[in-house]
Parts: sequence; C-alpha cells; structure tokens
Amino acid sequence: MQELNSADREYLLNTIRNIPDFPKPGIEFKDITTLLNNKKAFKFLLDHLEARYKPYNLDFIAGIDSRGFIFGAPLADRLGIGFVPIRKQGKLPYTTIGEKYALEYGFDEIEVHIDAFKCQKASADVLLIDDLIATGGTAKAAANLVNQAGANCVEACFLINLTFLEGDKELKEKTTVYSVLEIN
Repeated sequence: MQELNSADREYLLNTIRNIPDFPKPGIEFKDITTLLNNKKAFKFLLDHLEARYKPYNLDFIAGIDSRGFIFGAPLADRLGIGFVPIRKQGKLPYTTIGEKYALEYGFDEIEVHIDAFKCQKASADVLLIDDLIATGGTAKAAANLVNQAGANCVEACFLINLTFLEGDKELKEKTTVYSVLEIN
C-alpha cells in the first residue's frame, strides 16, 4: 500500500490554510480550499490516491456529503469506476436507507440509494472517502450504510485525520482507515 513520505505530507499540509477561532473560539479550522485551488497540489493528491487505490480493484467510491464528493468523483473517474454520493437525509430522490449518528447536541442522519452498489459481483468493493475525520460519527455511519446496502467497505480514506479526537478508533473496528495527513 502506497503512503506518502514525510516531505510529501509536509508539502500537502503547507497548502492547507489554518483559520484560528473558526467556527468558534479555540478551534483551528483546516481550510482545504487553498489545496483545492492549487492545481499542482490537487493533482499531486489525486495522483497519490490513484496510485494507492489502483491495485484494490474497487467497484465504487462512496463520498460523504459534501466534501467527500470533491475527492471521490475525480478519483472514481481516474479509476474507471462508479461514484456514489452519501447524502444528508432528504437529499436523494429515490428509495434510500439511512443511518443516524450522534452529534454534540442531538442526532443527524445520512442516506444512500438502496440500489447504489449494484454490480456484476455478489458484493461490491467500496472505498469510502471524505476530507476530514474528527469525532468519527459521520464516517462510522457511512461505513455502516455501505455495508447495509450489501457492499463491502474495504477502506475509509481521509485527507486529514485529527488524531487527538480519536474519531478513527471505532471506525477501525469496521474497516481499514487511511489518512493522507494526520494532525496530532
């Protein structure tokens, strides 16, 4: 499995802008828009992900609403496979299955089309992708959805893992987790 060396990780990390005290005091927001609008950095990231996931022989990439779409759709195109959006409740037009997950104050729900992972095989191999994993609630719910839809979530991939929040801990019980960048 291909991973970036420390110099390449540092290069990508330096293309991400830090915004102090956003969205509230004490939080340092990782603004990926500066990586996305840097054509060299974005291509570098997609080249890396393509090289990493080519040998997996995936059937689909499932991107978590909404920033997972930014990485998932172009990567699916590069790999010649389908892309499946995992959306917030009520955003998909066809029959869906949903998964609730806990928030700091309450619950939210994500959904996927019931037939999203139809393919020639009995069980599609799916890569789950998003920009960031923090507390892990959404990612865990998304991995559950992939499996409930009859597919196999072979790995969950994130551009950034905020490791100090340990959001990947429970997710690792369900699937392998790969983070391009880890922030302690």
